[in-house]
Amino acid sequence: MSSDAMLPVPTTSPPWGPDERELALARLRAGARVDLAVIGGGATGLGVALDAAVRGFSVLVAEAGDFAQGTSSRATKLVHGGVRYLAQGNISLVREALRERAALLKNAPQVAQPLAFVVPGYKAWEPGWYGMGLKLYDALAGRRGLGATRWMSAAQTAALLPGARQEGLRGGVLYWDGQFDDARLAVLLARTAAARGATVLNHLAVTALRHQRGQVRGLALRDSIGGETFEVEAGCVVNAAGVWVDTVRGMERTAGQAAPQAMVAPSQGVHLVVDRAFLPGQHALMVPRTADGRVLFAVPWMGKTLLGTTDTPREDLAAEPRPFTHEVDFILDEAARYLQRAPQRSDVRSAWVGLRPLVRPTGEAGDTKSLSREHTILVSTTGLVTVTGGKWTTYRAMAEDVLSRCMEHGLLPLKASGLTEHLPLLGAAPGRSLADPPGEHLYGSEVARLHELPGAGRWLWRDAESGLGGMSEAMVRFAVRHEMARSVEDVLARRSRLLFLDAQEAGRQAQAVAAILADELGEGFDAQASADALRGLASAYSQLS
Repeated sequence: MSSDAMLPVPTTSPPWGPDERELALARLRAGARVDLAVIGGGATGLGVALDAAVRGFSVLVAEAGDFAQGTSSRATKLVHGGVRYLAQGNISLVREALRERAALLKNAPQVAQPLAFVVPGYKAWEPGWYGMGLKLYDALAGRRGLGATRWMSAAQTAALLPGARQEGLRGGVLYWDGQFDDARLAVLLARTAAARGATVLNHLAVTALRHQRGQVRGLALRDSIGGETFEVEAGCVVNAAGVWVDTVRGMERTAGQAAPQAMVAPSQGVHLVVDRAFLPGQHALMVPRTADGRVLFAVPWMGKTLLGTTDTPREDLAAEPRPFTHEVDFILDEAARYLQRAPQRSDVRSAWVGLRPLVRPTGEAGDTKSLSREHTILVSTTGLVTVTGGKWTTYRAMAEDVLSRCMEHGLLPLKASGLTEHLPLLGAAPGRSLADPPGEHLYGSEVARLHELPGAGRWLWRDAESGLGGMSEAMVRFAVRHEMARSVEDVLARRSRLLFLDAQEAGRQAQAVAAILADELGEGFDAQASADALRGLASAYSQLS
């Protein structure tokens, strides 16, 4: 490992925008070779890239869309050890997740923070039963715990959950986990990897795998923005394409070969966002067992209340899946059982869907709730390394496992591991609660850099309920110059989270954001088309079937 790999990550951002993207494409144009090429710019792929870059490997990440555009921006926003896996007896997974939870909360405190959860009990046995399980959860966390689980009276529970139904309340249990901004965390991973020398590009699609003597040794790429094609040689190729890993595996085939057996059984998780008034306060509500055996959360997130989630098998891999009617009914019906004010369809500000890459048991099919949340790594006979499954909380451990397998198979030289557990991401600094509306606090120690940009005092949008937070013109410019945003959707869905918080408001802001992007990106940017595309998404997110 080079001595440089052990230096701390810069706390202020080097530029990472259009000029840097063009320089990276120029290197590809000249015939680049890298130690490691990663397909997919979600949690797993970006985690692998950062770990590899810190170890001193040369790295390329190719993401066909935007960073975290698929599953990794559509999580339930929880950094957790997995209470439901504890109930299933999966102690090893819970231990690993609790360890990784502590690392994530420490390394990116501006976008990942502790959150107190309350489990209300409406039957006499519930507080005691759930409390005992959560005490075990504390014990497994040990010194990495975020706070002690405690039993509460009905009055104490009602005080912490002012929006919860009080009729029949028998008490409750308070415990601690974490929450985060998944898309902004992904961008921080990408930027931190780039600061360590990795080439990390969005809107760069893999069109084919390149082979040498029967082994995968490179990629054919197409720039989705300019249309240019490239070829890159790589000592090792990692397929971290999430629910699309089987599509990439299909590229291994030669004429006459059968398609590989599918590794992934996609599961659809639906989330509904309603106003904060449905659950005021700073505590999340957790229902351990709903009418059909699932877990339901009502989480204060960025000035709103997030309700979810479902777990429904889905075979098609739509880029923008929509919720099924029965999923919306399920969430609203369950929420009505636990909230004083039952949310209606008309109360939903945004509805969005994430596809989970659950690992399919060989030769089996069935209910996705029973499929593995743990990650699986497969090294094919051609040397393609595929990783799938897992969850956001354990992205760092997954990355270490992937690189270990690459080295075991001789695809990468042996280098020390464990370098990212205590590695702060760019801008790491404590901020305001993530339950509050989004704003400048999400930039951590980079707020000064944000204030240097034009439009720092000009707000395009402010949170209507609180008057706090919002999105300034400078934030849009920061997204372009430092966060590789190239479209209105990139800004309003993943640099800002407005599309996920209030879809109609995002649609109203599309034209103003497009105008700023046009100023930043120049004549080649089609502002009207980009604004129209976002408005189409906003319409879909604000309408329920």
